Amino acid sequence: MRSMSRAALAAMLLALPLVACDDSGPAERAGERVDRTLERARDAVDPPRGPVERAGRAIDRATD
Repeated sequence: MRSMSRAALAAMLLALPLVACDDSGPAERAGERVDRTLERARDAVDPPRGPVERAGRAIDRATD
């Protein structure tokens, strides 16, 4: 059951960029806040398990 919830969380996180908009209006800023909140939740539920994974997540945050 736990792996299913992780898979569902991962699917939601992967689907978020597909619905992003190009303008930097209030909806875009709200979406970015939601993205950051979900990333923090992912890190709380499934923390990075080593220096390489931590570095990968840091790169993900820096390139967004």
